[in-house]
Amino acid sequence: KSTMSAFGSPQQQQSAIAPEDCNIPQPGGDGISSLCWSPTANYLVSSNWDGGVRCWEVAEQGGRVQAQAKAMTSHEGKAPVLSTAFSSDGSVVFSGGCDKAVRMWQLQGAPQEVAQQIGSHDAPVKAVGFLPNSNMVVSGGWDKKLKFWDPRQTTGQPAGAFEMSERVHALDIRGNCMVVATADRQIYAYDVSGQPREVMRKDSPLKYQTRSIAAFPDQTGFAVGSIEGRVGIHYIQKPPGKESFAFKCHRKVNDVFAVNDICFQTQYGTFATVGADGVVSFWDKDNKQRLKGFESINRTISCARFNTPGNMFAYASSYDWSKGASAYAPGTPNEIFVHAVNEDEIKPKGKKTGLKR
Repeated sequence: KSTMSAFGSPQQQQSAIAPEDCNIPQPGGDGISSLCWSPTANYLVSSNWDGGVRCWEVAEQGGRVQAQAKAMTSHEGKAPVLSTAFSSDGSVVFSGGCDKAVRMWQLQGAPQEVAQQIGSHDAPVKAVGFLPNSNMVVSGGWDKKLKFWDPRQTTGQPAGAFEMSERVHALDIRGNCMVVATADRQIYAYDVSGQPREVMRKDSPLKYQTRSIAAFPDQTGFAVGSIEGRVGIHYIQKPPGKESFAFKCHRKVNDVFAVNDICFQTQYGTFATVGADGVVSFWDKDNKQRLKGFESINRTISCARFNTPGNMFAYASSYDWSKGASAYAPGTPNEIFVHAVNEDEIKPKGKKTGLKR
């Protein structure tokens, strides 16, 4: 059976990186800003510019993925939601958005049209995370503040707050390590084993605006991505024989694209980058090697995450505003796909080559 190419386009558009990837039902009505997986089960959560926070139950068997919509909640006044994070036990989802609120959603509780507010900023909340050792929620805002919240307290008062040099663009947490990136290209690292303590502050190794950051699973450093098709691999505590470096990616001839998200696969310590060029790539930082480059889907990919066991990879095909409002095409689909990860796509090959500096 032949498939007709889309009207007005010379070739069939590939909407997923692999034909058998699962297209998640009911992904929402606007741009997808974040994805996160439960640490204890295969529940996938997204945040959306339509104000929604949605949850699906996902299962993989024999390389086939199925997903079922489970529940949703939203922010006040359908304000865009920019970030999501799970509690360590997988029972609660935290979110931050343009209503300047940090919210909490009990997945097994009574349905909530608007998720319960546990904190606030003086500007939109760009990033949220959960600190597993203290059971605190952290939020980074465009008010240049990093705030800490105890979700058991409903006073609306933060347990602590740090003044940042600029607006928070991204943050990530792995065990005792939290990394935060701000709009002035500063990167902060904190020890969050107890009271959060700053252990490093430095300029980004990349010359252009930071778009994404991810801590290494072994907590020794982080990967940072910029709007200029480049990723920096940086060690906070440098292991013997390991050097920090940067490499080019998400480029096509003379065109340079933003690295919209970076996420690590915990089992192997390898990672994925997704970009405004519609490309997903899997990388091995230790052997400086690209493990897998998928064909571009010709639509920007806004965010991505591996599930906790690492056998599924979720990514969102959604306009990322990298070319501003003039490039927005109304009716462009916003889709979430889940790819069943083959071991040979993500496992280190062990042969040292070298990435293009």
